[in-house]
Amino acid sequence: MSRRSRTSPKPVAPPGFTEFVMGRSSSLFRTAVLLTRDPHSAQDLLQTALTRVWRSWDRIEGEPDAYTRKVILNQFLTDRSRRWTGEHPTEQLPEQPVHDRLRSAPTDPARLVTDRETLGHAIDALPPRQRAVVVLRYFHDLTEAQIAEAMGTSAGTVKSQHSKALATLRISEHLDETAPPSTTPTGRDRS
Repeated sequence: MSRRSRTSPKPVAPPGFTEFVMGRSSSLFRTAVLLTRDPHSAQDLLQTALTRVWRSWDRIEGEPDAYTRKVILNQFLTDRSRRWTGEHPTEQLPEQPVHDRLRSAPTDPARLVTDRETLGHAIDALPPRQRAVVVLRYFHDLTEAQIAEAMGTSAGTVKSQHSKALATLRISEHLDETAPPSTTPTGRDRS
């Protein structure tokens, strides 16, 4: 038997799947980036989720976007429970506390990027389920009931995770507004 006769034909995408991916992939990718905080991990997460959605495309009832978000969320939570999430050393320490910069809308594009990155670091420090609630609530503007459905949990659990996430963000060192002003190189105030 020749080698060509043993190969199977190329799989064909279910009707509507390609259009869905073309239209929604950028939004789904942003969700994955917000969850993983790493574009490369987000690509892997989205690819895995879309593979699962492709396999069950014919069985999806209702909104494929919501179903796909739920698959991304479940895959993220499963992956996070399996992977090491320890410290990531860096060469440089953070420049300074954010103070009141996040309260007013910055007009400087560089400051906007810095503030977004600062907020990203604070969200990155949240546990996976709390981060998922924050992303679904504030990025996708979902209600507590919709988040509970997406996460497969009760609305009370969503409220609890949301409350804990906000409490953690309030005391986050990344968003610390009570830090003292910068000191001299010796570490002592000379005032």
